Amino acid sequence: LPLLLKATLLRLASGSYRPFYNGFYYNHIMNDNDDGQDKVDYFSGTKLVVETSRDPVYSYSGANITLPCHYRYEPDLGPKRKIRIKWSKLRDDYTKEQDVMVAIGKTYMAFGDFKGRAHLRQGSRHEASLIISDVRLKDDGKYRCEVIDGLEDESDVVDLRLQGIVFPYQPSRGQYRLNFHEAEQVCQDQGAILANFNQLFQAWSEGLDWCNAGWLADGTVQYPIRLPRKPCGGVHLAPGIRSYGPRHRHLHRFDAFCFSSALRGEVFYLDHLAGMTLEEAKQSCQDAGAEIARVGQLYSAWKFAGLDRCNAGWLADGSVRYPIVTPRANCGPAEPGVRSFGFPSKGRFGVFCYRER
Repeated sequence: LPLLLKATLLRLASGSYRPFYNGFYYNHIMNDNDDGQDKVDYFSGTKLVVETSRDPVYSYSGANITLPCHYRYEPDLGPKRKIRIKWSKLRDDYTKEQDVMVAIGKTYMAFGDFKGRAHLRQGSRHEASLIISDVRLKDDGKYRCEVIDGLEDESDVVDLRLQGIVFPYQPSRGQYRLNFHEAEQVCQDQGAILANFNQLFQAWSEGLDWCNAGWLADGTVQYPIRLPRKPCGGVHLAPGIRSYGPRHRHLHRFDAFCFSSALRGEVFYLDHLAGMTLEEAKQSCQDAGAEIARVGQLYSAWKFAGLDRCNAGWLADGSVRYPIVTPRANCGPAEPGVRSFGFPSKGRFGVFCYRER
């Protein structure tokens, strides 16, 4: 055997070596409880520390956002080392991760939906912040910043939350007609995505009370109750999110809870003296350099832009609705909200249009 290998074997046999890890030596000592379990203490060398924002980072659909991440060595190693940086997106249950991007030095690669939208900001020494451009609804969630230096691997998690609104949705054919995949599609058709539990919980904490059960993004079926009552789980149950748990995604049918974010564009109202049919309404929006608004866009304009209109208008799905910020006589219930006339097959109304800015 080569001399080097012989020397290594002799050291292993003697038991007088210290484990080697990432160029630094560590000293294994017994823990304070003396229960036979080892704990690792630094014998000499450097500790890698990765830090992200403790508070959530808030954004909205279409924006550009930076997720902060910095790392350091204790003690400082001096000049910047060539390390590997990896960003990934976590599932709510932390069981699976979606690769976002990896980088070594100035070379980086983004993956999947993040191609062309994700890159690193390295404006300062030991910075590994992630920039996401043209933020999308499904970007909402937790992200892991991982820094790898040889065998040393440390990470931290930052939470990206989109400013948005959850709204219940059922199609024109009535209540409880959507399987999971159809629910995903109808939310997408309305400029939204299926809400996750955290988004529904936030909406409930802000006052959402809805007795019809709807799909969420994880395949569960739930509904938010602020005022307990007999048809909605019973009067003796506390307020909260009622859950049916996971349902069969093909066979079971419910409504949907959709999530829409704040808008880059604007929603505005158009009307003719005699009102318009749905087709005439679509054409009027096109003539104004816009398109007929979707349900999610109307909800977002109501919540984030303060759109208040006591006139009913067509939307892209064939429904007729109107948004009320300040309740008043002849404008529906005493609470703010988006009122609905359903899906009238006849009638002439105004129209809500959406135009990008």
